[in-house]
Amino acid sequence: MGRGLAALAVAALATVALAGPALAHNQLVSSTPADKASVDSGPSTIELTFDQPVQAGENLNSIVVVGPDGTGQWQGGKAAVRGNVVSAPLRPLGPAGDYRVGYRILSADGHPVSGEIKFTLTAAGTGTPARAAEVAPTTGQAAAEDDGGVPVWIWIAGAAVLLGAGVFLALRVGGSEK
Repeated sequence: MGRGLAALAVAALATVALAGPALAHNQLVSSTPADKASVDSGPSTIELTFDQPVQAGENLNSIVVVGPDGTGQWQGGKAAVRGNVVSAPLRPLGPAGDYRVGYRILSADGHPVSGEIKFTLTAAGTGTPARAAEVAPTTGQAAAEDDGGVPVWIWIAGAAVLLGAGVFLALRVGGSEK
């Protein structure tokens, strides 16, 4: 019985000690315009700065800007990646009010990260939102989806199986030396 508990303790310690570091997803550290900022005129671009480089590639990253009415889209093109900065051009803004900037990027660790910032346009502009035909169909979908990667329960189940196998082997090897 003592050997079994010792084997279990060693296996548990080995599982914890040999575990690799958790990979952290990118986090938004700043934006232009800033989150919850009030601006007198519409910016020409949206810039999002993250704490780590963002993976670049065709249709991997998107920025969608929705106006106060909730229907029009105000981004003027695809998102571009420069290191840890993701930017997108804006069309001239229209009505005064709250604008939402939704983003979805491919994190440095390979997982998608999405979020939203808001800013308020205090003086109406003369612009009009993009028509549906002008907006790439994947842009809106990419900003709304978040697959989140491998579920945590799979990692926990895998660790439990490895721990059980380690205990079983330790008991078999330790028990045969009598």
